[in-house]
Amino acid sequence: MRARDITLIALLLAVTGILSLISIPLPFSPVPVTGQTLGVMLAGMLLPPRKAGLAMLAYLLLGAAGAPVFAGGSGGFSVIAGPTGGYLLGFVPAAMTIALLRGPRLLRQAAALTAGLLCIYVPGTVWLSQVTGLGIRTALALGVLPYLPGDLFKAAITIAVAAKLKPAPGR
Repeated sequence: MRARDITLIALLLAVTGILSLISIPLPFSPVPVTGQTLGVMLAGMLLPPRKAGLAMLAYLLLGAAGAPVFAGGSGGFSVIAGPTGGYLLGFVPAAMTIALLRGPRLLRQAAALTAGLLCIYVPGTVWLSQVTGLGIRTALALGVLPYLPGDLFKAAITIAVAAKLKPAPGR
């Protein structure tokens, strides 16, 4: 792997960590609103699949090791083992899926970002249900539905930013 590749991976890892500092707790949910998904979507739109996945895997490993890169500046394995762990684990397949499916047209990009969000929401909802003892429907109501408008807004930002930046070549 070239220095440029390592730099791009580290940059998207850092962007995701910085965006995690945007964290708004919701009184009715153990899952805060964060900027992290914007970082995941940017990684998928700007990096090839393998590198997008590596950026998010490195992000998770750094956070699990205790670096304050998770929501609100938290870190440690306990965050991954907690109610938001499934969403975090979905970051790797989400970034890779977005990178695999993205294309030059708006509809293709929107579809890729939607698929990526599903890669976060599905394991996140199941994990939230298991860790908290909530039923799947309640976990969906508390861990997905309130976040859809914000994630759609982040997807629009991602498309606009990616259009201004040149995605890294390669697969």
